Amino acid sequence: MRTRINIRIGGALLALALGAAAPARAVDAPAAPAPEPVEPSTVFTSYGEINYNRPSRPSEAQIDLRRFVLGFQHRFDERTKVVTELEVEHAVSSASDQGEVEIEQAFVEHQFGAVWAGRAGLFLIPAGLLNEHHEPTAYYGVERNFVETAIIPSTWREGGIEAVGAFASGLTLQAGLCTTMDLNKWDATSDEGRLSPLGSIHQELQLARAHDLAGFLALDWRGVPGLQLGGSVFAGDSTQGQPATGRAVIVLWDVRARWTPGRLDLSALYTRGTISGTAAFNTPLAADPANTTLVPAAFDGWYVQAAYRVWSRGDLGLSPFARWEEFDTGRSYAALGPGLTTPAALPVQAVATAGLSLDVTAGVVVKADAQWFREDHTQNRIDLGLGWSF
Repeated sequence: MRTRINIRIGGALLALALGAAAPARAVDAPAAPAPEPVEPSTVFTSYGEINYNRPSRPSEAQIDLRRFVLGFQHRFDERTKVVTELEVEHAVSSASDQGEVEIEQAFVEHQFGAVWAGRAGLFLIPAGLLNEHHEPTAYYGVERNFVETAIIPSTWREGGIEAVGAFASGLTLQAGLCTTMDLNKWDATSDEGRLSPLGSIHQELQLARAHDLAGFLALDWRGVPGLQLGGSVFAGDSTQGQPATGRAVIVLWDVRARWTPGRLDLSALYTRGTISGTAAFNTPLAADPANTTLVPAAFDGWYVQAAYRVWSRGDLGLSPFARWEEFDTGRSYAALGPGLTTPAALPVQAVATAGLSLDVTAGVVVKADAQWFREDHTQNRIDLGLGWSF
């Protein structure tokens, strides 16, 4: 015996058979709308790169897991989230290894309205084109460019508060108050300061001295599709209240531009840094011949870069690029007065880079390039790299 229950919904008759299968029947009622995707409260992120460098001296060739980063973002509500990243450099970190483990970002962001948001914690300084967008999938070349490594220290982060405004005109404004460098960390017996003056004295929020703070401001305009024009300035005292060092104000600024019409990608940047009061700081250092690296009064650099996506199929794409950059980590030194020799300005370094980026899929890139150094040909090298980001 069959029992049949008939239910009418919106004029459509649905037959439900109990004890036996009923023939399929078309339903006239419209399908229910699919539920909107819900953004997860917690999102995990990662990026990393493995690089091979072969200089003109083949015996110095090396391969390195340059960096491996794990991050997560957690949204407490629709306006508030926390952003963190943990980085391991050079694969192994211990007292006897060169690797490092460090917190790259750790800040809370709150959206106050349609335009303004605030951040507090450890965040990246909005300087240059690379510092806030430094994943290997975001830039050309196996290694990060020298200008945004030696002059603008990458990746540069400070602890503090920041306001971010995104306007309908395409203008983005970032401004804040944060920790600054500590000139007392300068090691005149090492060449670290010659490689990157600010990179050798930034504090990374590691028991950071906070007697002196700095302010920063960055503006970027994206009012035309594919075009970015902007610049930034960072300024603050770096002596941290130590009377023996006097007063030394650091100012670093940059102007930048990027244009991506279609397959073409063009970018350019100039940056300059100055440190005041270096004569008083350098004078006692210059009296000791073991001190070979004094604090520069000025340093700067610039580059131009062009890339073109010559072939693509879906997410797969090939982009050759070329870059020319010049930088000087010791553009000038303050005069030290009678009886002491003022250091000579360092030579301008110039590097030409040409290579290819193969986007395997969204978030995975294989890179190859060659670099030529104008001042020291022994540094000429070939680089290969694998990078990812998600």
